[in-house]
Amino acid sequence: MPYSTPDTVSAVLARGRLGIPSVVFFVIAAAAPLTVVAGGATTGYAVTGVSGIPVSYLVVAAVLALFAVGYVAMSRRIINAGAFYTYVTRGLGRPAGVAAAMVALLAYNAMQIGLYGGFGAVLAQFLGDQYGWDVAWWVCALIAWAVVAVLGVLRIDLNGKVLAVMLVAECAVAVVFDAVMVGYPAGGTVTFDTLAPSHVFAAGIGAALVTAITGFVGFEGTVVFSEETRDPRRTVARATYIAVAATGLLYGLSAWAMSVATGPDKIVDAARSDGTELIFNLVSPHLGAGVVTIGRVLFITSLFAALLSFHHTVARYLFALGRERVVPAVLGRTSRRTGAPKAGSILQSVIAVAVLVGYAAANADPITHLFFWVTVTGGLGVLALMTVTSAAVVGFFARITHTEGPWRALIAPLTATLALTAVLVVTVQEFDTLLGVDPHSPLRWLFPAAYAVAALVGAAWALILRAARPDVYDAIGLGADSATLPLRRTDVIRQPA
Repeated sequence: MPYSTPDTVSAVLARGRLGIPSVVFFVIAAAAPLTVVAGGATTGYAVTGVSGIPVSYLVVAAVLALFAVGYVAMSRRIINAGAFYTYVTRGLGRPAGVAAAMVALLAYNAMQIGLYGGFGAVLAQFLGDQYGWDVAWWVCALIAWAVVAVLGVLRIDLNGKVLAVMLVAECAVAVVFDAVMVGYPAGGTVTFDTLAPSHVFAAGIGAALVTAITGFVGFEGTVVFSEETRDPRRTVARATYIAVAATGLLYGLSAWAMSVATGPDKIVDAARSDGTELIFNLVSPHLGAGVVTIGRVLFITSLFAALLSFHHTVARYLFALGRERVVPAVLGRTSRRTGAPKAGSILQSVIAVAVLVGYAAANADPITHLFFWVTVTGGLGVLALMTVTSAAVVGFFARITHTEGPWRALIAPLTATLALTAVLVVTVQEFDTLLGVDPHSPLRWLFPAAYAVAALVGAAWALILRAARPDVYDAIGLGADSATLPLRRTDVIRQPA
């Protein structure tokens, strides 16, 4: 190794604690199915005014399945909690890799912190409706923050068990709600208008697509947890495909079912009128009050599960960077007792509480300004990361002698790169529609520009490290395993500069 760590035990994540089911639970929990169905899809309908939300989910699922082909092929050769950061480094070079790391930290923090707004507002409303308690949204958010902060430094397999119970229950409720909505269609006729392919070419499709992308953020986390799985090469591949297929079908079905229950021509108005209560209002006349209440509770726990999962993702990105001393080395330490990246977890908690206090002090709307604006901005960042990573897969396999066929090494990742680039361009062009602001509002450019600034800072920092600390620069992207694990006999890698 080009450098030594002060504590080799504390620089390694807990090994062998996660199997395929646990990883699937983590990544689908990050996607938060019931949160996407009850919150993301309805808010997407309301804010964008686009009725093609269901087909957008299916299109995005297809593109991400294509992206996963090269992503999974690369995961068999590189096992590192840095995920996108590591892949971009190995495929496009170290400056690009550190730039991707800064974008990833900003995007995943945005996803995690934005969810506190949704959790706080939904829980506060539930307590008011159910028990008559008048609780401020930020009080509920801070309670969730405290629980996440504690769970974030505990054993990863314990967190997996917590997420598993929540996830199975919320998916079951979502399927039941879908069946009820389709069983009682508006006008007595089931229609498939919102699934029509023509919506892909309609005005505002960019806003609809990034809304859909946001619902899938987290599936790529299979690689983030790769160092903690029992069989990384098998687990990552299967968990990735399962996560994309399961969430894509559930999102598309649920968003379509809501349009069936309201009528495709009325879904946008209904979403604007009822907000996150839409799905519950649609099923209430046909289900017992107890079942609907369970659904509301699971909506809240879905938001919490996503908060917890994204917290782990951010902590592991910080760990990967700290272990390689791209950021302070203390962030590359793990707890001896639990194996969790303790320092990174604590830092993420500090950032989150600072933002929450700021939003509370500003009396900002927790749903629009925190939950929707910040999470969709996080989705934009992850979309950019996926685009660059897909290109990095092409670059990586071009640099090695390998046994992968042209489909996995070139055709699929190159096609995914082109498709993701098209979605990214359209999304940025229509970001004002997504935010629901005036086309001339500076906000439409300020949010995307934050990622450009983060990328420039990351690339500049990598160049500074190359000049001032070449030992650290040489270790970028190598992690704990990828620098020492023997490559397959046919894999001869030329590390990019």
